[in-house]
Amino acid sequence: MKIGMNLLLWTPAADMSHISVLDDLKSWGYDGAEFPMFDPACSPWGELAKYMDSIGLERTAVTIVSHEANPVSDDPAIRKAGCEYLKRCIDSCAELGATRLTGPLFSPCGGLVGRGRTDDEFKWCVEIMREAAEHAAKVHVSLGLEALNRFETYVFNSQEDGAKMAEAVDMPNFGLLYDTFHANIEEKDVGAVIRKIQKHIVHIHISENDRSTPGRGQVHWAETFEAIKETGYDDWLVIEAFGRAMPEVAAATCIWRQMFETEEQLAREGLAFIRKNIQ
Repeated sequence: MKIGMNLLLWTPAADMSHISVLDDLKSWGYDGAEFPMFDPACSPWGELAKYMDSIGLERTAVTIVSHEANPVSDDPAIRKAGCEYLKRCIDSCAELGATRLTGPLFSPCGGLVGRGRTDDEFKWCVEIMREAAEHAAKVHVSLGLEALNRFETYVFNSQEDGAKMAEAVDMPNFGLLYDTFHANIEEKDVGAVIRKIQKHIVHIHISENDRSTPGRGQVHWAETFEAIKETGYDDWLVIEAFGRAMPEVAAATCIWRQMFETEEQLAREGLAFIRKNIQ
């Protein structure tokens, strides 16, 4: 397994001013960095790729969609905008050298509508995800759909529900991002659900229940890592943690107090925690 660190701990839009963070991740022992890709045109992806190649760091990416580019909107024009947005992100992944694009690709975070998902929304999502996956296959990028907890979306909350979408899309480069923070809220037995949907998991976020240092909270880590190893998962484990340094990120993730000593403490301790548990 490879261990990565999501750069959202430092920034929502990485550029060459963040190469010191990349240098630190490499020196601390990370295999790669995960890039926020909330505006696919905002970062010098090619320059970042060249630099990361020079220091030996791999990369993945994570994105979200907006209300104006929503793959499950009842407006066909907005659904089309959602598909085009995902394609632009995929092309940026190719430029960055990121082999994977993950996140809640299906609807805006926090876009609650006072009801559950409709059959039409599921159908529209299948259509958009399949078109995006077909585009991604051309540039050797895989997609990982992330089910979010019920307080952040109404579309996909449970891992088994996400697996239904993966089965419906039925593309070899389309699967699930399993996030321990969301699973901690929604799943009754994290070990059992990992085993049940194992064939669909293409990416894992290691995220504590308070979004800070993995291992210091209440996620069922023993059961989680036992299932990960038992199923033979052999891909990315990426720490996703949030702080207050970036107001826009703090607001989106509802982080109103300091959850860790320093970014370095979180990154170093989190890496050691993962390594200890995957031995």
